Amino acid sequence: MTATIRLAGLALLLLAAPVSWSKGSAEAGAAVAGTCMACHGPNGNSTNSEWPRLAGQNAAYTEHQLHLLHDGRRTGKVGDNAAAMMPPMALMLSDADIENVAAYYAEQTPSGLEADPSYWKAGEKLYRSGDAARGIPACAACHGPTGRGNPAAGFPALRAQQSVYVIKQLSAYSADVRYTRNEKGASNGGDYGNIMHTIATRLSDTDMRDLASYVQGMR
Repeated sequence: MTATIRLAGLALLLLAAPVSWSKGSAEAGAAVAGTCMACHGPNGNSTNSEWPRLAGQNAAYTEHQLHLLHDGRRTGKVGDNAAAMMPPMALMLSDADIENVAAYYAEQTPSGLEADPSYWKAGEKLYRSGDAARGIPACAACHGPTGRGNPAAGFPALRAQQSVYVIKQLSAYSADVRYTRNEKGASNGGDYGNIMHTIATRLSDTDMRDLASYVQGMR
C-alpha cells in the first residue's frame, strides 16, 4: 500500500467522524447563543457579510477559536471593527459556555447565498485541485470535498460561508494579522495558522475572490 493510499484512507476515516467532537450540550448552548444571535443570526446563519456563519461549524474548531478570542490570542484584521468586538464577548464565556455554544452551532444547518456565477468555476478548480506551480495545495485536502471541514484535525467547515467574510479572513492570514504572536514570536494561531498564512500569501486578490464565491455556494 502506497503512502498516498494510506493518507487517503485516513482522510476518509476522519471525514466520516462525528461532526460535534464536543463534550458540550447543544441544549444548554441554545441559551448562550441567544446573545450571539444579534450578529450571527438565527441558528448561526448570519445575514451580515461582516460576520461569519456559525451554523454547521464543527464544535472542535468553534471551541478553539473562542478560546483564542477569550485569551486575546486572536484579534482579527487591523481596522476590522466587527472582529474587534469578539474578544470582549468571548471573555464573558466560561469554558462550559464555550463547549455548549459550540455544540449548539455544530447541530445547526447552514443556509444562505449562492455562488457568483462569474467566479465560482475558477474558485472550484483552485479549491479542488490547488495550483502546484505556485505551491498552493487543494483546499479540499483539509476542508473536505464538500467544505464540511475535519473535526478530528481541527480544520473548519467552509460551506455556505459568506464571500465577504472569507476574503477578509484570507487577507488577514496573508497580512499575518489574524492572530497575535507569543513571546517567542510564533503565531498564536499554531501550526495551522502558520500554514494558512503561507498559503494565503500565494493567493492573488482574484484567487481570494474566486475561492470565496465558490465556498459561499457550497452546501
